[in-house]
Amino acid sequence: MDETTGPRPPEPRPLDRAERARLGERAAVLAEELMAENVAVVALTFVDTTGLTRVKAVPVERLGHAATWGVGASPCFDAFLQDDSAVPARFTGGATGDLRLHPVLDRLVPLTALPGWAWAPADRYAQDGAPHPVDGRHALRRETARLAALGWSARAAFETEWVVLDAEGEPRFGHPAYGMSRLVEAADYLRDVVQALAASGVAVEQIHPEYSPSQFELSVAAEDPVGAADTAVLVRDTIRAVTRRAGLTATFAPKVRAEGVGNGGHVHLSLWGGGAPAAPEGNAMAGGAGPFGMAPAGEAFAAGILAHLPALLALGAPSAASYLRLLPSHWAGAYACWGLENREAALRFVTGAAGSRHHAANLEIKCFDATANPYLALAGLLAAGRAGLAAGGALPEPVDVDPATLPGARRLPATLAEATDAFAGDPALTGAFGEAITDTVVAVRRGESALFAGASPEEIVRATVTRY
Repeated sequence: MDETTGPRPPEPRPLDRAERARLGERAAVLAEELMAENVAVVALTFVDTTGLTRVKAVPVERLGHAATWGVGASPCFDAFLQDDSAVPARFTGGATGDLRLHPVLDRLVPLTALPGWAWAPADRYAQDGAPHPVDGRHALRRETARLAALGWSARAAFETEWVVLDAEGEPRFGHPAYGMSRLVEAADYLRDVVQALAASGVAVEQIHPEYSPSQFELSVAAEDPVGAADTAVLVRDTIRAVTRRAGLTATFAPKVRAEGVGNGGHVHLSLWGGGAPAAPEGNAMAGGAGPFGMAPAGEAFAAGILAHLPALLALGAPSAASYLRLLPSHWAGAYACWGLENREAALRFVTGAAGSRHHAANLEIKCFDATANPYLALAGLLAAGRAGLAAGGALPEPVDVDPATLPGARRLPATLAEATDAFAGDPALTGAFGEAITDTVVAVRRGESALFAGASPEEIVRATVTRY
């Protein structure tokens, strides 16, 4: 978490004639640059409620038109389940209606791993130019702006864990957990991943073998929340492309084997003040008199997240497979507690090395995984942290042991249904998201629960592993 605060994103606003003209003119210039790099097609992506990345693509010559008028897409995707079936929802789904996908030109990059292609995340608007009320990227921009109105900003980054499978669906790389021998076996592949990400502007900070067979983890630099969510999408799809070009398959699913340790999608998050009296300048997770050096606002922000974690699981651990991973004594963060560098706590506080804490101190949310829509997950965390700031919240005593060893330790929800009920009953989160997103999230989560009702862990894993 070494970055300082960046510019504050504005509240989402309708696209007017002047903005459309500006976007079209800029896109035309960028299209010429892409064609000079032999890019032929641009993929425009958005993430649905189940955390799956959906796409429309345009020839590079049409980028200016896409930026000005958008690319048509059905609103139904937000009501899709992970198997591409859909549930009834009041604000999305069905055969009628249309949205427009507008490429975010600030994030437009060539995809080295897919020669001839470029990528941009898309903002979704209605045909009249109003932001789509169920769009996760708009929701995150709105939460970032609400925090900014109080004088605060946030820095965030997603850790990416994945397993590489061969053509038979078996782990491709063996050797010990965290072992140099596994890195040696996969050295060419991992080099290609890092180089492809660097060519797309992603600041990779580290990469290493993880615990499970053929599992790896990659960390990137912290950014503003919207940028961090965009980067999470770009990182996963770049890894998929590099892996496929190697004749292999990457999966980010929470479980690859029912009995094994799964993939997390941990979020690192810190709160930064802009210098106002109510929001002193600098990292609120360091330099204060609170627990382990937190400033009062940093503690309140963390306390808000901890208090709302059961409901936040409906956003950050949104699949039936998530709860096969979220087990005690598996470093998954199955208990609603926090602690200094405690990898069994759902909320791990990271100070960083002495001398670097003013910029390095941050919270790690360990109970999230990569089936999450990163925009919705971060928006929920910011809303929970903002609720903690409003309440002047204080953290309970930290836990410095495996919480599974403590009598009365509070488990987080153990099923998707329990997490969904917690979200539906959390007024701070549902109020922040509004009726449209709340209704859609609840409908999709309950649909996922029904889809896997009575399924064995092995059946859930088989249905999930190739989807994520």
